[in-house]
Amino acid sequence: MGFDFQDFAGGYLEDLQRTLEELSRDDLESLYHEVVSAIGRDATIHFVGNGGSAATPSHSAGDWSKELRVRTISHVDNVASLTAFANDVSYEDVFVGQLTTFLRDEDLVIGFSGSGTSENVVRALEFARGRSCRTAAITGDYRGGAGGKLPSIVDVCLVVPSHSMERIEDLQLIVNHIIKEAVKSSGHVRNG
Repeated sequence: MGFDFQDFAGGYLEDLQRTLEELSRDDLESLYHEVVSAIGRDATIHFVGNGGSAATPSHSAGDWSKELRVRTISHVDNVASLTAFANDVSYEDVFVGQLTTFLRDEDLVIGFSGSGTSENVVRALEFARGRSCRTAAITGDYRGGAGGKLPSIVDVCLVVPSHSMERIEDLQLIVNHIIKEAVKSSGHVRNG
């Protein structure tokens, strides 16, 4: 009995399509409004993420700074700072350490965590809330966890309706592109 790639790929794509169809448009719109509001108040948007969910913050910061002309910082990208805080303080506080330096009141912090239980992401968002900042998260229903700790600690939480980490991470990047393109299409791009 051999492996049937066509059947496997078809099943993956069907599950991805189902996940896209079940994604909450209301929560997606709430995230869009958070970003538009941040742009309107000239806030910096900070991105944090862990594991596979660390790549999308980097991608998002690049997209949004270039195309939306908004200040963005991906706190997963400064390897020297990340590893210094991990070594000298704790891995759980790698983002809190960086936010202590860069965060200003009224900024927006967006966390990416497939499970919603990544302690470094949770602590970063709790820290931001304590600093009068807005917070958002893009997470998933990994292993039936319904977003883990994040829905209860952020202002806006988009929970990808999937138990699959791969589908959750697929949709994190799709959400980045939806928000970016919606901001551009609605004319909320920050003027140079």
